[in-house]
Parts: sequence; C-alpha cells; structure tokens
Amino acid sequence: MVVALVNARVLGDDGLMDGRCVLLEGERILDVVAESDPRCQAAAERRDLGGRLLLPGFIDSQVNGGGGVLFNDAPSVEAIRAIGAAHRRFGTTGFLPTLISDDLDVVARAIAAVQGALEAGVPGVLGIHIEGPFLNVARKGVHDPAKLRELEPSAVGLLTSLQGGRTLVTLAPEMTTPEIIAALVKAGVVVSAGHTNATYAEISAALRHGLTGFTHLFNAMSQLTGREPGVVGAALDDRNSWCGIIVDGEHADPVVLRIALRCKRHDRFMLVTDAMPGVGTNSTSFYLQGRKITVTGLICVDEDGRLAGSNIDMASCVRNAMKLLHLPLPEAVRMASRNPAEFLGLAHELGHIRAGYRANLVLADHELNVLETWIDGKSSAGAA
Repeated sequence: MVVALVNARVLGDDGLMDGRCVLLEGERILDVVAESDPRCQAAAERRDLGGRLLLPGFIDSQVNGGGGVLFNDAPSVEAIRAIGAAHRRFGTTGFLPTLISDDLDVVARAIAAVQGALEAGVPGVLGIHIEGPFLNVARKGVHDPAKLRELEPSAVGLLTSLQGGRTLVTLAPEMTTPEIIAALVKAGVVVSAGHTNATYAEISAALRHGLTGFTHLFNAMSQLTGREPGVVGAALDDRNSWCGIIVDGEHADPVVLRIALRCKRHDRFMLVTDAMPGVGTNSTSFYLQGRKITVTGLICVDEDGRLAGSNIDMASCVRNAMKLLHLPLPEAVRMASRNPAEFLGLAHELGHIRAGYRANLVLADHELNVLETWIDGKSSAGAA
C-alpha cells in the first residue's frame, strides 16, 4: 500500500522544500514528488502533516540507556527494545546500544543481545557501540579502572563477531597497536578514539591504519596545547574523520564547539547524546557498576562530581545545535541524521529523504518537538 505524506516542509538534500509529497511503500520511500503528481493523488492513503517539518530520522551512535534501563545492567533484547522506545519519542529512529567498559564476558553478552535484537527486528537498532574496556586509565572518566585493559589480538574475534549490524569500538590507540586497529577495520568494525591520552603522533598512526572517529570530542582525551596538539588537535587537523559532540552546554562549552566548527568541515561533526537511563523518565538517580549517579539537569554526575553521561535526547541536541552553535536547522538536523549515517557506513539507505531509502522519518513542529516517527515505514502513532 502506498502512503502519501503531504503538506509538510520536507528536508531534502538542498534544504527545506514546500509542496512536496513523500510516497512510502512498505519499508522504503517510494519517491519524493510534487503534490500535484498523479501518484500522490492516487495513493491508497494520504496524510496531511499540517505544514510541519518532515525530517530524516535521527541516528545516535552513543546510547548507554533510556526509559529507566542501562544497557550494562541488562544486556538483553528486552533492554534494547525499551531503550529504543524511550529515544524514539525524541526522534531517534536508529541507534547503537552502548556498552560502557566491562569484562569481556559482558561484552560477549551485549553482542549476543544486539544480534538477537537485529534478528527479532527490534525497531531502530543498527548495531552496537563497545566503549571500552580498551581505554587509558589516565582518561577513564567514570569508567571503572578495574575493567580497563589493553586490546590484544585474542579479543579481535569477539569484537568482530556481530553479523548483520554495525559495530563501533571506542578505544585508546595507545592501549593497542596500529596493526590491531587495521585488523578490526578490515573486518568491518568502525574504530573511534576516546578515553585516550594519546599524542598527536599516536593518533596520526591510528588514522593511517583505519581510525575514523573521535568519541565525544574534548571529553576524556588529551587536549590541544601549544607544543603538543594531542587528540583534540589531531581530530581537528584531520580532514576526513568524524567527531561526535554532546551539545548539552555542559560537556563542552558552546564557545569551544563553535571554534571547533571553524576548524573542520561541518559534515564531519555528528551529534551524540551519550544518554543514560533517565532519558524519557523523571528519575533523579541510578547506579552504574555499583556507584550512585545523580541526574542534574541535562547531565549525570558521580559522587565525586565527575561527568557520567548525559540526560539529553537527540531532539534537544538538535535544538541546542541551533541555539548554542548558531547552526541553521538543516545543518543541525544533518548532524543528527546524514552525518552519523555516513560515519557508520549506512549513508546508502539512511540519513536522507530520497527514493529507495528506508522510511525512517521524523515529524516535528517548528520548535523541534517530535510529534511522530516512522521506522522502516511503521509509524509510532500506529504502533501506539
């Protein structure tokens, strides 16, 4: 059955478009045509979207939890489903459940859970983000130092075992070798640098061997200084790598992020939430590996006041990118859709409103409040 979505401001590749009709058939976008097109008139169902914004679905590559669920606590298909449902309310139609540094048997359970979620068709799940435990204790942040370890060849098989989804691994390049990074990349893993005290030279070597991302730029990494550019300097100096940014006004000062945007092409920045269980709930605290974490506005902190992820959703990140980073709406939305799709190697089917692409869409008002989403053509209104 063909569904015609009409009377919306559609975000296309060249900006917002009026007078367009988005035709959906099954899981895909059939075409984007003028509202006067006969196919639009003949559609089995027509939806008038009231002049609101129709956007590509948001993609979040760093989702630790949501809906009261922390992935580390419950690496299961049911947990992934609950986390996805919580974030879908805020426009996230694709996400990577993210496992914070843990023992390798927990990593194995998390991969198995994501495999099961993919096979069960859980809405929105695109793969897994394994953030640690191959991190530098000097930049551990809230990660448990007892869990951290070097990445040795024996772990490569585990990290490359997911079938049918994307695997993102955040590691400290100095905790492994360039050759192991290359082996992961050759097997299809996306490798990102984070929680790292690496030098510019160490990051440069990792980039030459396939590193393509930087996890939450500025946070938990060696900084840009006058005589050592560090991880931040390497990230901003490299033209082609992607930088994840948390735009909550707390993880990084908006002035610093605006300066970063002047250093590097904008299509290499992507919004991430680093969301914890409180998103989609009124919860004020939770426990992470036995430690109490307190929700304070848009951030989470441990008992020592260290940042422990965020309490922000992706729609709020997009709004903040407009307000705090002074970006126009199309560019802010692309940082939450097209750019992460390209980073994950999914730009051939996600991140655009184009014929043949998966029908992952967001309907929002002009204040970016999410009203409805579609994942593979299935509306959240219909699911509800």
